[in-house]
Amino acid sequence: MRIRLILSSLAFVALAWPAGAMDSHLRAGLLKLDPQTRLEQRCDAEVLDRISHDDHKYKADRVVAYAFATPQMSADAIKSTGAAFRSNGQWYRLKFKCQTAPDHMQVLQFRYRIGDEIPEADWAKYNLYD
Repeated sequence: MRIRLILSSLAFVALAWPAGAMDSHLRAGLLKLDPQTRLEQRCDAEVLDRISHDDHKYKADRVVAYAFATPQMSADAIKSTGAAFRSNGQWYRLKFKCQTAPDHMQVLQFRYRIGDEIPEADWAKYNLYD
């Protein structure tokens, strides 16, 4: 639950800036986190930012990296084949891979693929919320 609460405050800030940019509030918030949580939150913010900027039909405001499968973590990267993101009140499947610098403040490589819309009847089963 801690991750969701942190993401809620960081996601808003991340969406206000172009891909790759990070304002001082987001930077300060990330620096307060332990390294693994910082990696997760930096990559989650990148997911939201990239989706919203790459395809204007989406306004991504939440991401759950572990919705359908546990992400694979390494020291500086996350690979999630079972993620989900919310846009305009609807959830969608998502796969992404995010690699950061060792301090987890800069994203070095990022790829993602948007999948199918998730039926509202399945949201509770995967801990997706409105």
